[in-house]
Amino acid sequence: MSDALLALLRGYLLGSLPFGYWAGRLRGIDLRTVGSGNTGGTNAVRVLGPRVGIPVIVLDIAKGAAAAWVGDQIGGADIAVLASVAAVLGHAFPFWLRFRGGKAVATGAGTMLALVPWIGVTVFFIWIVVGLLTRYVSVASIVAAFSYSVLCVISGQPWAITAYTFVAAVFVLWRHRENIARLRAGTENRLNLPTPRRSRTE
Repeated sequence: MSDALLALLRGYLLGSLPFGYWAGRLRGIDLRTVGSGNTGGTNAVRVLGPRVGIPVIVLDIAKGAAAAWVGDQIGGADIAVLASVAAVLGHAFPFWLRFRGGKAVATGAGTMLALVPWIGVTVFFIWIVVGLLTRYVSVASIVAAFSYSVLCVISGQPWAITAYTFVAAVFVLWRHRENIARLRAGTENRLNLPTPRRSRTE
């Protein structure tokens, strides 16, 4: 088996691990039937709560990073990109769940964190800032995805990584097409942030 095929296979299998679905099943809930209907971390947070959803996001990031690392060990940066692509597709279209998965934002972020760590960390903070300012996770995800591509171009990253981040950003945009429609209609769900309680003496 060639290095490329081996990386694609391992990347897809890692990416297809449906942590959100499994977490929901432990609670007797099928994430595909509630909330946004996908098995990603955002829906897990919304339906299962932060205590369950945040670990799901962390695991989705970790499997993306693991896929990129495995690809790099098999054949260097170009093979790492192939494994990253496979991981993103695995998360979005897992064969375990009849090819109904998540939007691959966290998994894609994990691959990018492994490929160019400093850009991955920078984009993570961009995601947080945009999310807090707009309170739309979808907007934060789209902005963060394209920010990675821009930073790759500015910093002169290898063409394979830059091309991957651009294609991944377009893929993220496409996966959020329903969110974009809801944003235009004014019906998109906002991120509910806890407000500090005022003391009784105030």
